[in-house]
Amino acid sequence: MRKLSSSLVALSLIPVLLSTAVRADAEAEKYVDDALPLMYHTCQSVVDESNGDNEYVDKVLRAMVAVSLYNREVDIEKFAKSDADKTKLRDRFIAELVEGCTEDKSALLAGVVDDAVADTLSAK
Repeated sequence: MRKLSSSLVALSLIPVLLSTAVRADAEAEKYVDDALPLMYHTCQSVVDESNGDNEYVDKVLRAMVAVSLYNREVDIEKFAKSDADKTKLRDRFIAELVEGCTEDKSALLAGVVDDAVADTLSAK
């Protein structure tokens, strides 16, 4: 009887677990779908293709940062709660990004972004 009730409890949890997995997969899929068409960019190509349009560069970087943060299962609120802390985190990220792109303008931007995210979060 105990084995049966454990099985029933396990069966009742399956829809909850699956809906969570589906929601997480849908979220991940959105991040990847947004970023995938932009993944060819290097540090230099995003600047060249932007033609001075900072909104384009911002769009590309945001898409890549979203994938990196999602892959690392990062909740920014755990790293920075106040606006001042978020500004410091952003400034540190930008410094890491600039350093990575300065070292190699032909580096794939997604890799530089992911490294900048990792370095920024590990410095916190």
